[in-house]
Amino acid sequence: MNIEKQTVGSVVAAAAGYLGKKGVPDAEVAAALLMSRLLKCRRLALNLYKDQLISTTHLEAMRRGVKRVANGEPVQYVLGEWDFMGRTFRVDRRALIPRPETEVLVENALRNEQLWRKSRPVIVDIGTGCGCIAVTLALECPHGLYLGLDVSEEALSLARENAEIWNVADRVAFSCEDIADLAEPGSVDAVVANLPYIPSGEIDRLPVWIRDHEPRVALDGGPDGLSVIRDVVQDAALALKKDGFIFLEVGDGQSRRVSELLCETGFRSVTVVPDLSGKPRIVSAKLE
Repeated sequence: MNIEKQTVGSVVAAAAGYLGKKGVPDAEVAAALLMSRLLKCRRLALNLYKDQLISTTHLEAMRRGVKRVANGEPVQYVLGEWDFMGRTFRVDRRALIPRPETEVLVENALRNEQLWRKSRPVIVDIGTGCGCIAVTLALECPHGLYLGLDVSEEALSLARENAEIWNVADRVAFSCEDIADLAEPGSVDAVVANLPYIPSGEIDRLPVWIRDHEPRVALDGGPDGLSVIRDVVQDAALALKKDGFIFLEVGDGQSRRVSELLCETGFRSVTVVPDLSGKPRIVSAKLE
């Protein structure tokens, strides 16, 4: 990256041009995010600093960040943080990057008045990753008890860090065990899950910033993409109370099969909610 004028604006412009040539999507946004992180300001306020000279220390840090993003690393991992439903969470290679589709999942769960009318609802977040679902629910509905599960101990360590950052560690527990091993039958009020749903054969065709950097265990849903979802639905049907709820984020084109799977397992009142792009992505149901 060749930079002659060392002002914030010129450095961001040069970085965006370089990243664009490397095929990085939304290169201008990525460059602005890297600079705003260095200046400790919000991206939308970066224009206020465009004529400010950049220090040598910040310039070198910007170069390092741009190089990492140009080599395919997600900008979220370079930043070390990402926003989810208006709150900033620590993120790195230990877990998937929170995405807007998952915000729709959480919003759908929060709209369930019957669930939140309970005096002390027990909520299990399966595939918790960085913990953004469980932590957000605990902040929005502090009267609940929350359990975040994940097969990855590394992801759980990140989730615990985020629970500490947001001061909910007293209400959110984490474990690598299965829900069937931790919860007594009929003891859980709701299961919320963003599970691996990408078919194994499609993993290698994913963009490099996903394929080579985000944890494969959090992506790979088995041959048809539904292996993990299928197991969790079965376990949830045992752990949930009668009239308990399940909320699932699924892959594009999977909502019909997941809806059928829920009905086959004893769930009713199945609903499908579209994501922000209009794709049927969030499937919820009630156990009867």
